[in-house]
Amino acid sequence: MKIAGQYLSAIERLGYTRQEAEFLYLAATFSGYFLPRQFVAFAGVKWGKRSTNLTAKLERRGHATWREYTNVGGVYHLSSKTLYRLIDRENLRNHRRHSVAFIRTRLLLLDFILANQTYEYLETDQDKLCYFHRQMELPLSALPAKSYARRAGSEPVLRYFVDKFPLFFETPDDRAACRVTFSYVDAGEATLRGFAHHVDLYAPLLRRLPHSCFTYISNSTVHFAAAEKRFRLRLDRAFHATNSTDVVRYFQLRSLWEQKQYGSLSIQDIEWLENANARIRTPEMDALFSSWRAGTVPDEDLIQPAKMPSNRADPQFGSRLVTPPAVPAQNAEKRGEQ
Repeated sequence: MKIAGQYLSAIERLGYTRQEAEFLYLAATFSGYFLPRQFVAFAGVKWGKRSTNLTAKLERRGHATWREYTNVGGVYHLSSKTLYRLIDRENLRNHRRHSVAFIRTRLLLLDFILANQTYEYLETDQDKLCYFHRQMELPLSALPAKSYARRAGSEPVLRYFVDKFPLFFETPDDRAACRVTFSYVDAGEATLRGFAHHVDLYAPLLRRLPHSCFTYISNSTVHFAAAEKRFRLRLDRAFHATNSTDVVRYFQLRSLWEQKQYGSLSIQDIEWLENANARIRTPEMDALFSSWRAGTVPDEDLIQPAKMPSNRADPQFGSRLVTPPAVPAQNAEKRGEQ
């Protein structure tokens, strides 16, 4: 991973060392939260003066706040908008306060990043959008999106890659071959419901890529086998021929959207429509839609008109166990050592 020199210099001007600047860049970009033990591991130092100096400076300068969370411990939150602005991350929402579940996930995500710094990451949602839409020339409808409502009657805003899970190339050869690795971070979820929804969102993109990998990242192996099975089942379902019920719903929602009747669409409707655009929209489907809107094709005649491509890609699946590096407990700092 290469961090632009101007970003590190900007953080250094706030009073931090080069090594502290590197760590703060990674923590701000990928997490927004960190534990002192993560800096200790990153810097390769023992508990003591180095980690204490960093956290003291952060609090004194108002760049971070500290808080104790149940089942998490003491956590530092990089809450300063100034810090994010200096590294062109002002659009990230990492500076805002979040739920404990979100924080646990981001801390595990940061552990993964710190343990895999040789990878080339698409760091922001804009980096991902640029790579897939501009460089690979994939349609926006194939990208994972979430709809955000604005004022009543106005068109909702679609944002892409809002999950911000790691998306990377493990080697330069992977970059050259467009072999990108997607991921999902599970910091202790009770079920795979969130993971299944995530796979559904990414299925339209995965089916368009000639080579891709998917990594399930967790701090426990408990869901590893089930996650792979669920991944295959969800992708298989997405790759199957579209049934008539899907087509009818697609035409109904698409008609409302094109007539700008946004108030008649729920957030779930809009997200489903985006997914359906990627799954089943073809020139033949557009022609069928025009006939349906003209009243020449009734709903009951919409029987499996859309087939998935026969040469679909089969993404590789892998699981990664991420555990924090051991630190000498007897020398641990009194605050935030978990």
